[in-house]
Formats: sequence, C-alpha cells, structure tokens
Amino acid sequence: MTAEKHDGDIHEIAGGWISERKNTPVPGFLKLSYIGFCIFGLVYLVSYWSGETGHATRGPLVEQANQVMKAPSGAVMGGLFVVIALFVSGLLWYAFFAKEE
Repeated sequence: MTAEKHDGDIHEIAGGWISERKNTPVPGFLKLSYIGFCIFGLVYLVSYWSGETGHATRGPLVEQANQVMKAPSGAVMGGLFVVIALFVSGLLWYAFFAKEE
C-alpha cells in the first residue's frame, strides 16, 4: 500500500487514483445520486421482501423456495429497514448540511 500524499491543497488517495482539493463542495449531481441510490435501496428492500415472485421465469422457483425456507419475521425486516433508513438519513445530512473542511 502506498502512502498518501499531502501536497498543499491537493489530497491524493489510493496511490494517486483519487485526488481531491480541500474546501471543494460536493457537486450537485453527486448529491442527487445519493438521494436516488438511497431511495432505490429502501424501495428495493420493501418491494422484494420475499423475493422476486413476479418474474416470468424465475418467479415460480422463488415461490417454491419461499415455501421450503423460513421467511424472516417482520421484526427482523423492520429492524433492517430502520438501520438502513438511519444510514440514509445520516448520509444525506452529511452530504447536504455538513460544513466543509
């Protein structure tokens, strides 16, 4: 692993593959992608709670697997949703409201 370089205002990470300038705000498109991916993760969790049963070819196999395996309880899935929602809210707060270095 190579050492990180700290040359003045430019901070290089990962051996020079990533460079960032101090006091540079997070770009707007990146903030929008945070929102989009966070919403996608929560919707995906709720939509496929018991697998992708509506798919044309693998839907019946997923239904058979659901009959054989024990489904996670609502408390487990609700707890997972809460943990992910807390992470999402922390990430969005940091992206939009945190002060720059």
